[in-house]
Amino acid sequence: MLKNYLKIAWRNLIKNKVFTLANIIGLSSAFAVAILLVMTALFELSFDSFHENKASVYQLYLSNQTPRGTEIGTSNPVPLAPALMDEVSGIKRAVRRVSEDALVTFNNKELNLDAEYVDPSFFEIFTFPALLGNTESPLPDKNSVSLSEESAQKIFGSTDNVIGKTLSLKIGKEERPFTVASILQNSPANSSIDFDIVIPFENHPEYETDKDRWDSQFLPIFIQLDKGVSVAQFEENTVPFTELHYQGGIESDIRDGAVPDANGKYKQFHLMPISNMHFATYKSGVAIVNRTFPYMILGIAFVIIFIVSANFINMSIALSEKRLKEIGMRKTLGAVKKQLFIQFWMESLFVFGISLVLGLVASNMLLQPFKTLFNTKASFADVAQPNVIFLFGISIFCITLVAGGYPALLMSKLSTLRALKGKLDLGKNRLRNSLIVLQFTIAIILISGTLVLHGQIEFMRNKDLGYNKEQVVSIPLNGKKDSYRVVELLRNELKGNPDILNVSGADNNLGKGRDGSLSSSMMGFDFEGRGVVTNTITVDYDYAKTLDLELVAGRMFDRNYAADSLSLVINESMAKQLGKEDPLAVSIPMDDSTAYSVVGVVKDYNFQEMSREIRPLTLFMNKDWDLYYAYVKIAPKNVAKSFEAIETAWEKVEPQAEFLGSFLDENVDRTFRREKTMTTIVTSGSILGILLSCIGLFAISMLVVAQRTKEIGVRKVVGASVSSVALLLTKDFLKLVGLAFIIATPIAWYFLNEWLQNYASHVALSPLFFVAAGLTACWIAFITVGSRTLKAASANPVRSLRDE
Repeated sequence: MLKNYLKIAWRNLIKNKVFTLANIIGLSSAFAVAILLVMTALFELSFDSFHENKASVYQLYLSNQTPRGTEIGTSNPVPLAPALMDEVSGIKRAVRRVSEDALVTFNNKELNLDAEYVDPSFFEIFTFPALLGNTESPLPDKNSVSLSEESAQKIFGSTDNVIGKTLSLKIGKEERPFTVASILQNSPANSSIDFDIVIPFENHPEYETDKDRWDSQFLPIFIQLDKGVSVAQFEENTVPFTELHYQGGIESDIRDGAVPDANGKYKQFHLMPISNMHFATYKSGVAIVNRTFPYMILGIAFVIIFIVSANFINMSIALSEKRLKEIGMRKTLGAVKKQLFIQFWMESLFVFGISLVLGLVASNMLLQPFKTLFNTKASFADVAQPNVIFLFGISIFCITLVAGGYPALLMSKLSTLRALKGKLDLGKNRLRNSLIVLQFTIAIILISGTLVLHGQIEFMRNKDLGYNKEQVVSIPLNGKKDSYRVVELLRNELKGNPDILNVSGADNNLGKGRDGSLSSSMMGFDFEGRGVVTNTITVDYDYAKTLDLELVAGRMFDRNYAADSLSLVINESMAKQLGKEDPLAVSIPMDDSTAYSVVGVVKDYNFQEMSREIRPLTLFMNKDWDLYYAYVKIAPKNVAKSFEAIETAWEKVEPQAEFLGSFLDENVDRTFRREKTMTTIVTSGSILGILLSCIGLFAISMLVVAQRTKEIGVRKVVGASVSSVALLLTKDFLKLVGLAFIIATPIAWYFLNEWLQNYASHVALSPLFFVAAGLTACWIAFITVGSRTLKAASANPVRSLRDE
């Protein structure tokens, strides 16, 4: 019997080549894309899930009630972790870590590696196994380091005989020897903590000066709780600790008008599970875990599968009318409902099986281009999990059950006589119309999302950031030499080039450079009896001139003023916070013996990500503080030649250090890479969703034309024009698309408006986005249905009347 079912299924598929090909192409494409999207989403959701202690390890953060509202900080002082261990019960381990670059030298080879300065308990909390060397204690003493497999290959050429070798690290401004104690397994792709080298925390250049300071905060802390201790218990246990160690800050906030939280506290420690760390943001004084991106990817994969499944169901119904006489004959010969059901279901499984195999092949072929396009490290291992495969199998079972069962149910209800006559009455086609409306609702939402996302990206790309991003190259100062010396040497090397306009430096980058770093520094101080908080940047001469910052008052740092190391330049937001009519008359005491004078005010510019509001900023020029980036402004002509000249100059100045220069507009683009990835995914989903919807719509139009063939002939005989007949057949479908537009627009507006609130400045959510999406869907539907209906309306009416 099974062999007979398969034979009939194969014959029917061959007989209806157009429908079979449309189904297989649609299903294969949907499966291929869905597999890649699900793979990416599961990879994102798996971040930090490999740690064995993930259920008991948390990142520490502090909520502060300030005069500006609630603020959250994950940067902590050096003495906090040991103090918590000594004074707060319920803590099993506490570990500090600081992520920075480290310049490593071995023989004549120099490498800039991603370093983690950590406490020894780092390896007891996190699962980063050692493969070679001291596997029990990867950092046995202060003068030892651990290398990843990859970095050991880079430095020594292999991982063999590496243990015990000595290499040099530049710590602050001095070079020191370290012994390789262990080789670590490369950190997994789904790890929020990524490193090339691990260094004992006591070697951090700021450790000695800050180990007893509570006002210098620059590191995250991770806590492992004792068994049975809850987060709520930990938070309660830290209340006396916070009131003791942060008493001065609490008193200052109360003095300045801060309002306590719902529990009457001004400062409170909280814990974020490390499984949420990758998705956590700390905006508006609230810790938010946002998994929108992976869930959106899963949602798009789901709607693609839904659309193609709805098409398959509709096509199965459309094909069923052609098989009425076959069904009638089978019923005459004694076929029962169960046999008809199995026959239709078997055909559905057959098509799905072929499509699934083709989809797997296609997804494998597209894997590398997909990973490059979407900047993901996902792999098939993320979907080749038993629970994922089981859910996928259940989904196919249910879809084929509906796709094969519904037409079988319709057929089995027909009397044998009506089946033999080939008459199928589908009534009001509620299921068919509902599926069409739902398909186009999804398509219009995706098109709206595509238009708004593209609009926001263009808005961010073209927004005036307050500085010149097109003509300025930023270069990480990743060599051995003193940073100010490097900037000065670059000036000297490039000063004879007419295309090089200015050279300067700073301790932070604008945007995200090729080195992948994003950093910011903040400080607070008392000013006229109230607390003031400002972001800080250390700069070199010609900083404003190089970036084309607009000076609104006073002057910038000048070589003619010897005292500029005790001068400040602030932005407009900082001037507003100080609240003085003449900010140039302000003198700010930084400690008991030193006061800094404000000598200039620059116009506000976006020195952080564009999603943030512009905050108060203070520029320093103190050569005791290092620079980390050089800036070179070039003329608008001969851009490529100028960039080559900068690279050549760098090779002369720092011959052993890698050149990682990039234009600031490239850096800015990197800061919204996720938005671009999201836009690409939504755009691809929109295109595929529309194409799949059109395949289904085309199939339904074939069914409708087949049902109304005689009506078409009669209308043409009595004088109806081709256009009027085509419009008659098309308008019902356009009504369904119009209904989909009415349903989709408020849904799309709500979610897109919520998403745009994540940006301090964003594109206006114009109705034109949604009108354009609706018109696009209507136009595509009209072309799809019109091509079929126009052909039917143009047919000879005599042939139409003979059809039945």
